[in-house]
Amino acid sequence: IARLPWMPAGEAQLLAQWNDTAVTYPPAPTLHQMFEAQVARTPQAVALVFEGRSLSYQGLNERANQLAHWLREHRVGPDTLVGVCMHRSVEMVIALYGILKAGGAYLPIDPTHPRERQAFMIEDAQVPVLLTQRSLRETLPPTHATVLCLDEAWSPQADAANASSRCGAYPTHNPVHGVTENHLAYAIYTSGSTGQPKGALIPHRGICNRLQWMQAAYGLTPTDVVLQKTPFSFDVSVWEFFWPLGEGARLVMAAPGSHRDPDALVDAITTHQVTVLHFVPSMLRAFLQARAVAACTSVRELICSGEALPPDLVDACHRVLPATLRNLYGPTEAAVDVTHWTCPREAPTTSVPIGHAVPNTRCYVLDDALEPVPAGVAGELYLGGVQVGAGYHGRPDLTAARFLPDPFSAVPGARLYRTGDICRRLPDGALEYLGRTDHQVKVRGFRIELGEIEAALAAQPGVGEVVVVARQDVPGDAQLVAYVTGVAAAAVDGLRDALAASLPDYMVPQYIVRLDAWPLSPNGKLDRARLPKPQAGGDAAARRVAPATDLEQRIAAIWCEVLGVEAVGATVSFFDAGGHSLSLMQVHRRLCDTLGVDVPIVTLFRLPTVRALAAELARAAEASPAVTAAASADRAARQRDAAARMRAARSVPR
Repeated sequence: IARLPWMPAGEAQLLAQWNDTAVTYPPAPTLHQMFEAQVARTPQAVALVFEGRSLSYQGLNERANQLAHWLREHRVGPDTLVGVCMHRSVEMVIALYGILKAGGAYLPIDPTHPRERQAFMIEDAQVPVLLTQRSLRETLPPTHATVLCLDEAWSPQADAANASSRCGAYPTHNPVHGVTENHLAYAIYTSGSTGQPKGALIPHRGICNRLQWMQAAYGLTPTDVVLQKTPFSFDVSVWEFFWPLGEGARLVMAAPGSHRDPDALVDAITTHQVTVLHFVPSMLRAFLQARAVAACTSVRELICSGEALPPDLVDACHRVLPATLRNLYGPTEAAVDVTHWTCPREAPTTSVPIGHAVPNTRCYVLDDALEPVPAGVAGELYLGGVQVGAGYHGRPDLTAARFLPDPFSAVPGARLYRTGDICRRLPDGALEYLGRTDHQVKVRGFRIELGEIEAALAAQPGVGEVVVVARQDVPGDAQLVAYVTGVAAAAVDGLRDALAASLPDYMVPQYIVRLDAWPLSPNGKLDRARLPKPQAGGDAAARRVAPATDLEQRIAAIWCEVLGVEAVGATVSFFDAGGHSLSLMQVHRRLCDTLGVDVPIVTLFRLPTVRALAAELARAAEASPAVTAAASADRAARQRDAAARMRAARSVPR
C-alpha cells in the first residue's frame, strides 16, 4: 500500500512540466575552448587585473599555452588531476587555464589549510604535478609530485640548472588535446562524514552548461567587470574564473584575504567599477554594514549562494544597493548551481525560495521510496541532468550511495544525485529549502560534515564520546560547539590547538565543552536540546580579568554586543570567546563608528584581546592625535558622500 501512487494524474503531469528544462545551447565542449574563442574575438582587450598587473586576452592565452605545453611533458593528459596550491594572483588564473589546455583537471589546495589536510588531498588524488608559489614552497607537505613555482616559471634570471622549470621557452600556440565534454574539468574536496574529505569530480559538460545558462540569463558584456574573491577551493569560484573570460568581460582579482574585509571590498568595487560579484549571505550582511557600501552603485548583479538567504537580508540589500539580487543553490557534487531565483523588490520579503531548475537540469522532490511527492509536501531533493557530477575520486562505495540510477531518464547510464536537502514545491513550482536529512551544516557559507570534526576529536588522547552541533544562540550566527566526555578538564583548552593541526579553521569549534555525562531523553538517547550553552571561552582565570580602563570597558561592551554575552575577560582572545572572522568585522565597524578610530582590521586579528587592542589604540592616539582627528573628519566626509550617492542611486528609474 505504501508504494501506491498518491498524486492525481494532473499533478503528476504538472511535476513533469516543471522538469521540462531542455534547452539547446551553441556547442561548447570545454571551458578552455570557450576562452580560446573569446581570445580570437578580442585578443588585445584587458582580460585580467590584479594589484597593478594586467594581462590581455592574448597575453593570458599565451602564458596558459606555455604552461600547458610544459604540463604535457610532465604526464598531464585527459582526466589527470593537477594540484594548485596558491594565494590569489595572476599566476593562479594562468595555472587553471594552463591545466585545462593540457587536457587535465585542476585540484585546488588551499594554502591556509593545515599541512596534514593538504598532504591527504595530494596523496589521495595522486597528482603528478603540483603548481605553487615561491613563498609557499617550503610550507608544502612532502610529496612525490613534480613541484613548479609558477611565479618563477617565466623569470629570465633563472639559471641553467632550473631551465626545466622555465615555461617561457615553450610554444605560445594552443596545444592539441583529446579532451571532450565528458572529461574532467576540476575536482573539489569537501568535508566528509567518515572523517576524511572527499573529492567531487565535475566534467566539462556540466560546468559549460552552467555558464551558458548564466550568460543567457544575466547577459555579461565586454563592458562588465567581475570581481573574483571566493577562495578557489569553493565551487562558486569556478564561474568567477571562467564566465567573464568566456564572454569578453574583465576579471579583477581581489587581494588575498580581502574577501573577509568589507571595507577592502568596497574599495575594490569602486576603484574598478565592478558590475558583478558574489556573496554568501553571512558575508553579504557584513558587507552591507561597511561604511561606504552605498558607493557601490556600479554593481548590477549581486549573486548569493552557499547558505540560506534570510528575508530580512534581501530587504536590507534592496534598501542599500541598486543591484538585482539573485539566490542560487547547488551542491559541490553538481556543476556549482542547479536552481535560481530572482529576489523581487516590489514588496517586503517573507520567504526566499531556492527557485527553479536551470536548463538541462532536473529537480525531484522524492519520498523514501523514490516516488515524487505532491506540491507543498516535504521530501528529499534529488538532482538529474547534465550538471550532475561524475562521483567521488577513488570512492566507488560513496559514489554508489549518493549517485543513483535515474529512473526518470531515458538516457542510458543517467544518474540522480541525492542531496540530503529537504525541500518542497511551492504552488508555482519553485523549490523551498527546509533543512537537512543528516548532520551536515552550513556555517558562514562553509559546508561542514559534523562527523569529520567528531572523528578528529575522538582521535585525540583521553577523549571519550564526542558530539558536535551547530548552535544559534545568537540569531543568524551559527557556531560550532563540541561536547566531549572522558577528557580531563585541564586538557580541554589544548583540543582546539590539536584540531587546528588537521582541520581548516572554519571547522575548528568555537567552543569545546567537557561533560561528565550526556543529557539523556526518557528513552535513554542523547537529548541534544539539553546540551548546555557554552560559556565565553578562555580559562576561568582569564575570564575573571575584568576590563580596567575606560577604553577597555568600551571595547569590551562592543564585544559583548556582537557576541551576545554578558561579560568578557580583558585577556581572553576574541576567537576563544566565540568570535570568528565575520563577527570580528562587526566589532571593527562598531569600533570605528563608536570610538572614532580608523584602526585597520588586520590589527584586530593581530591583537585579539581587549587589553592588547586597547593598549594599541591608546599608543596610536598618543603618538598622533592630529592624525586621529583627521581620520575621524575624513570618515564623516566619506559617510556624507556615500549617503548622497545612495540617495542619487535610489532616484534613478529602474
